Order: sequence, then C-alpha cells, then structure tokens
Amino acid sequence: MTEPQASPTTKELATKVVFAALQILKQKGGQAPGREVMEEIEKQVPLDASAKQVYEKSGSVKWRVVLGFYSIGCMKAGFLVKKKGIWYLTPEGEKALELGPVKLLETSNQAYRRWKAENQVNEVADDADVAIEGSQEQEATIHEIEQLAIEGLKKQISLKNPYEFQDLVAALLRGMGYYTPFVAPQGKDGGVDVIAYRDPLGTVTPRIKVQIKHRESSAAVKEIRELMGLLQKDGDVGMFVSTGGFTPDSKTTARSSHVHVELVDLDRFITLWQEFYPKLTDEDKNLLSLVPIYFFSPSI
Repeated sequence: MTEPQASPTTKELATKVVFAALQILKQKGGQAPGREVMEEIEKQVPLDASAKQVYEKSGSVKWRVVLGFYSIGCMKAGFLVKKKGIWYLTPEGEKALELGPVKLLETSNQAYRRWKAENQVNEVADDADVAIEGSQEQEATIHEIEQLAIEGLKKQISLKNPYEFQDLVAALLRGMGYYTPFVAPQGKDGGVDVIAYRDPLGTVTPRIKVQIKHRESSAAVKEIRELMGLLQKDGDVGMFVSTGGFTPDSKTTARSSHVHVELVDLDRFITLWQEFYPKLTDEDKNLLSLVPIYFFSPSI
C-alpha cells in the first residue's frame, strides 16, 4: 500500500498549519474549539494566495481542508483528539512538538499509514491533492459544521440571564438522572444555586451542591474554596459551572482538594447538553432546543 503523494506546495502547507495548530493548543492550555484554533492560525501563519484558494464545489478554503486532512494522522498518532468541535492536545502531542514541523508531520503520516494497513483501509486516490478535494474535504467540512453548531449554542447561552442559565443547569442534571428539589430563587442563595439528588429524598449518594456563574470572567480560587466549605456531609459533591471558565489556580485547587469538586466550563456544559438532550423532558428541551441532522460521515 503506497502513501498518497502530495504536491510540494501542499506538503509544505500541511507542515506549517499542523505544527501551528498543536502549538496554539499548547498556548491555550491544551484545548480549544477547533474554530478558535483556525482563527489563530490565520493570525500567526503566513498564508499565500495558493493556501487561501477556495474549492469551487464546496466553498472550503484549501489550507483549512489541508489541516483537516493531515490532522487525521495526528489523531492516529495520539497527538490530537477532536470531540464535539473541541480539539485537545495530548501529552504525546506536546512531546511531539519537540520534533519540529517536518519530523512531526512525517511521524503522524507514518502512524496514519500503519493504521490504514492494520484496518485494511483502501486508498481513495494515489494523489493526496485529489483525495483532499474529495472525501477528506467532506470530512473537514463536517468538522466546520460541528464547530459552527457549537458557536451557535454558545451565542444562545450568552443571551440568557443568570437565572435562565441556572434553569439550564438544573435541566441537564435532571436529564442525567438526578432530582433537583432546590433551584435557588432570585436573591441570596447561601452559596448554592442547585441541589441535586439521586433519589427524591437525598438518601443515596452522591448529593450534589451546585454553584453557577454565568459571566465572561473566570471563576477564581476563592469561589472554589467557598463551595468546598459547603460540602460538610459524607457523600456531598461540589459542582461549579462557569461559562467564563476557571483560572489555572482554581483548577489546581479543585484537583488537589480532599473533597470532590467537579468543574464544568461552557464547552463541557455544551458537550453534556448534547449528550443527554435525548433524555430531557420536552419542557426542559425547550430551554435550549437542538435539532439533529444526519449526514454521511467518511470512515477514517
């Protein structure tokens, strides 16, 4: 089985954008929406007219399609994970950055070839440029659609007020199989916005106390510790939901705590909402409605 041959221009472009994507993920702490990674590539990587050409059939930009095509090798090598529009740099991927752009791409391509051989995957073309314009262009387009969907959900969530978002969190917990006997009314909440139980009476652990911050700024260490202070009984678990994310110190504090505090940022909330949406009641679904779209997904 031979490796598809790419033109020197395409191979050079792939070398630049793949390495840049992994570097950007490292700069962002190891994960970021794929759309955000691509926006940063446009800012940081010199892209000539050839790289910016638009494919007539799909309207996709060449460098984005090239990145989608060659990032498959990074996934097979274990350098990169893509899930629900979020890209994750693995520890192996961070280590691979030490190889430099050329060697990193060669290593990921080798992993892709091994994967194809082991799974008896047929070549779609002998010419990688042709393959990119064909089935792999469709794969890249699928990732773009997923990212657009996530951006749309983020916009809708941003338009909700704090109490509407609080209701969303409570609905998600119900979809996950919890009872929510307490959802804080407007006014002082005593540090807890939602209480969730596995059974109606709260006799079965875990019993979750939820703090929710619907804002752009990141949740700080002080706020995480305040929630920890409310976990006083055996079986109490803390859940902190922050649409603005968390500071590095707050993440470290939660990980090292003797009590269990689960941190949920906006990306994770959306992933969970999509996952458990089918299990929501119709009333809860209406809080943030989703429409499934089914299309052919190439096997990679």
